[in-house]
Amino acid sequence: MAFNHRFESIEQVADELASARYIADRALATVIFLAHRLQKPIFLEGEPGVGKTEVGIVMARLFDTELIRLQCYEGLDASTALYEWNYPKQLLHIRLQEQQRKGTEEIERAIYGPEFLIKRPLLEAIMSSNEKTPVLLIDEVDRSDEEFEAFLLEVLSDFQITIPEIGTLKARERPMVVVTSNRTRDVHDALKRRCLYHWIDYPSFEKEYTIVTTRLPHIEKNLARQVAHFMQKIRSVDFLKRPGISETLDWASALIEMERKHLDEEVVKETLGCILKYQDDIKRFTEEIWADPEKRVEYLQEV
Repeated sequence: MAFNHRFESIEQVADELASARYIADRALATVIFLAHRLQKPIFLEGEPGVGKTEVGIVMARLFDTELIRLQCYEGLDASTALYEWNYPKQLLHIRLQEQQRKGTEEIERAIYGPEFLIKRPLLEAIMSSNEKTPVLLIDEVDRSDEEFEAFLLEVLSDFQITIPEIGTLKARERPMVVVTSNRTRDVHDALKRRCLYHWIDYPSFEKEYTIVTTRLPHIEKNLARQVAHFMQKIRSVDFLKRPGISETLDWASALIEMERKHLDEEVVKETLGCILKYQDDIKRFTEEIWADPEKRVEYLQEV
């Protein structure tokens, strides 16, 4: 990988991630180190909002290179992810060529050149002409169909694709690839075998507190501890959607904007929408937890 610097140790990975305000445990730092050295994709799995996507974003920032992002969704196909022909430009060129009385074969050769290709994320990563190899982020692959997953398997194997009208295109350098999944469905083992796998779990209290104070350095330390403790408690409840670290940071940012220095019953009720995203969860929290004085004390405990 032609990046502008090389990771020499796992400790260096952890330190550089921390300098980019991403707090990673040693296991994740190890996976990133090995992926960089072995030129293997990283497959990150975990609940929504735990920081999987951010890994790809931070890696591009550390390497000072381009981030190419493919956001997966149901119905995503190869043409959307790889390339398509610029039909309006081709039609215009055909008319110009016909006016010049060019032959059919000559016109066909002309309109199927690289200049008529619209590059989508995967082809962008393969044909990147930048001096620095890009980081390719394939986000939420579990949302795509199994057919696309099979196609992706081929691309990640050789980092080359064949365009019938042009030929085979192969990446000059393998990009660093980060694949993420929220595990809404099982991703095929064959795809995972191509990657180094890592599960990102919800953070511990200590890690969550560190994340909050690192990302929001102006927050009151006592408030940061209360927020981290509150989030640890609320994740112990089997809600439809448990809040991740992204909700923690959103909530903490909201509390800063409200100039709050500590949590109380009123501000929790006012800002509950920063944490819980389903009305059923909000109703359950309000009726089963916040209506109980003892539980309110537990959640608002200063640690």
